[in-house]
Amino acid sequence: MLANRLAARLERRGIHYAWAVAAITFVAMLVTSAALGMPGVLLQPLSREFGWSTAELSAVFATRFALYGLLGPFAAVVLLRYGVARVVAFATALIAVALLLGTRMHDIDQAFVLWGLGLGVGSGLTAMVLGATVVNRWFVQRRGLVMGLLAASSATGQLVFLPLAAWLIEHHGWRMALLPVVAATALVSVLALLFVASSPEAVGQLPYGAAPGTAPAASAPRADWGLPFRTLAEAVRVPTFWVLAATFFICGLSTNGLVQTHFISLCGDHGLGPVPAASVLSMMGACDLVGTTLSGYLSDRFDNRKLLFMYYGLRGLSLLWLPYLQFTLSGLALFAVFYGLDWIATVPPTVKLAGARFGPERAGLIFGWVFAAHQLGAATAAYGAGLMRSLLDTYSPSLFIAGIACLGAALAILLVRAKPPLAPAPVPAFGER
Repeated sequence: MLANRLAARLERRGIHYAWAVAAITFVAMLVTSAALGMPGVLLQPLSREFGWSTAELSAVFATRFALYGLLGPFAAVVLLRYGVARVVAFATALIAVALLLGTRMHDIDQAFVLWGLGLGVGSGLTAMVLGATVVNRWFVQRRGLVMGLLAASSATGQLVFLPLAAWLIEHHGWRMALLPVVAATALVSVLALLFVASSPEAVGQLPYGAAPGTAPAASAPRADWGLPFRTLAEAVRVPTFWVLAATFFICGLSTNGLVQTHFISLCGDHGLGPVPAASVLSMMGACDLVGTTLSGYLSDRFDNRKLLFMYYGLRGLSLLWLPYLQFTLSGLALFAVFYGLDWIATVPPTVKLAGARFGPERAGLIFGWVFAAHQLGAATAAYGAGLMRSLLDTYSPSLFIAGIACLGAALAILLVRAKPPLAPAPVPAFGER
């Protein structure tokens, strides 16, 4: 097996194979997030060619955001049943096919099936739960650092692909702009099948940082499909869950759904072309890579509620400021740094609060449902902002609503109180029936 041979070569050089698996996972999450964000740069070209309204296209894009989130709680079950390699290979292949077939579509129903359902399912299987699964299976030490980097990969996807996509659209048409993402997802599909082992034990190693002589981890029992629902039924009785879900709904509303989807179109309304607008969006991605990694570091050292209060508050102020900003490259660059550092910096503190309240045994599934709320917020903004743009011919009301909502989230997160984790007994472990 190629994974075993590569693991042996890396081990001779003092490199643990966990880093190779983490690197492939990073690339997988990066390219799938790039595919999820591509429709934002395609909004205007599709509208011009097919005559579809912003509201119609926003409904398609909202569907992919909703599926991306709602599949989160079930992605953990799929990963346990079928293995990381096969799931990543299937998901990335599905994304590649959906994008490629999209070059031949000619009506809005086809766009809904390919870029609403297809992209939503493919990206949903490779969302945050994939990163959490890899980190917990392959790492004992450096978990926080690796999780922060994997979470930040979703923003890095924009950094790598969106400026190139905008340039290709301008010079060669929107269909050509899809090909780099299609090629990247196809490559990741092959890499996952060839080099992602099911566990450290499969390549003759212990997890990174495990003490020598540590007994190999027991094989995960077969997961049952009822577990996510049992976890949700328990969580909804706890007020902290509602606070985390509501604030993360606002997080999605104010990032993926609004800015990622509509920023290039917003800049176009103010006379800025798609290439420079995509470059500003990619600058946000670069800043978020720094901000989210730093947030993971800070979440181990400071009160996570206070961190989230600061993150949501600053984001709200930046969105309220945006409509009054001069849409020059220098003005937008300042916004990109200020807003970008905060893009998904909310993830590490939210995960920590979920673990502190619900215990490590259930933190992953609880966060899966909280993340579903995040993507429902993104879907709401993706459709709502597009509809408002169609009706009022401006994005300003959407920016004001998102900004005020963020200020509300900053206050709401202070309602969370530190309590001992709930006893794990009411929610069975994976595989128990």
